[in-house]
Amino acid sequence: MTTIGIFCGGFSSEFDISIKSATTILNNFPDGYNVFLIEVAREQWTAKYKGQDCPVDLNNLTFKYQSEVIRLDYGLVYVHGNPGENGKLQAFLEMKEIPCINSGALASELSFDKWYCNQFLKGFDIPVAKSLFLSSKDDFSVDTIIAELGLPLFVKPSDSGSSYGISKAKTKEELAPAIEFAFKEGKTIVIESFLDGTEVTCGVYRRKEGVHALPLTEIASENEFFDYEAKYLGKSQEITPARVSEEIRNQVQATAKRIYQLLQLRSIARIDFMVVNNVPHVIEVNTTPGFSPASIVPQMIVCDGKTIKEFWSEILECEIL
Repeated sequence: MTTIGIFCGGFSSEFDISIKSATTILNNFPDGYNVFLIEVAREQWTAKYKGQDCPVDLNNLTFKYQSEVIRLDYGLVYVHGNPGENGKLQAFLEMKEIPCINSGALASELSFDKWYCNQFLKGFDIPVAKSLFLSSKDDFSVDTIIAELGLPLFVKPSDSGSSYGISKAKTKEELAPAIEFAFKEGKTIVIESFLDGTEVTCGVYRRKEGVHALPLTEIASENEFFDYEAKYLGKSQEITPARVSEEIRNQVQATAKRIYQLLQLRSIARIDFMVVNNVPHVIEVNTTPGFSPASIVPQMIVCDGKTIKEFWSEILECEIL
């Protein structure tokens, strides 16, 4: 029987959310696999195996259960943020010659960094917001930033997850504190011009028939934007299918599939857009999108007429060698 470890937890603020996502996947995993969680923490990696907590040997990614040594055939990385969504864990698995079911190290690292990902996609004529990049060592002028991008502005950690450290600066006085807030979460930040439109998101994955786009979800946040509260504490409406025209739906899905292929993604990805004047602009690419019962992708799967177990069966048919 094929043995699969679902890696979750991690070193970022999204530790608990990652556990919830991985648990949902575990509880809906297709039959016929020996599958379990591996909780990643700075102090210890722990396999949650048959009701026991088994310390993982990082030299060879094995662990002992009673007198048996358990070895992985495949890894499924579902760590939100560092060190999973940014590709570090995938690179570690590659070094240990353990195949990864989801996107590889380069694709994950590129898509994780909001600035570099959007600049890459911009090179393929995919619309993105106008933006500026800052590292923690850069000097900056609030007046220069506003002259370049206008107001309001979004300030985001570029090299961190999608839920923390993000602010919307509506005035000059709010910009410097927003930059300081973002630097608490990441070493680099991206400052983006405001896109005034309809926010939608599209799940994409590969199945035997080819790359498939799930139904769109429209995001109507009660807050200023789709922040942590809106995403995880019920402060938003997530409407599936999205209330957009067939033309916009087809355009977003086609763009999402193109991005999936350009970035050489695997398994599930969720790509967020802002539709401005009937033109979808990419906001960001998520290679380990939330998968808790309240998350968006499970809603899309249901709207697409399948169960979560059927969804993962389709992925495994393509990704298990």
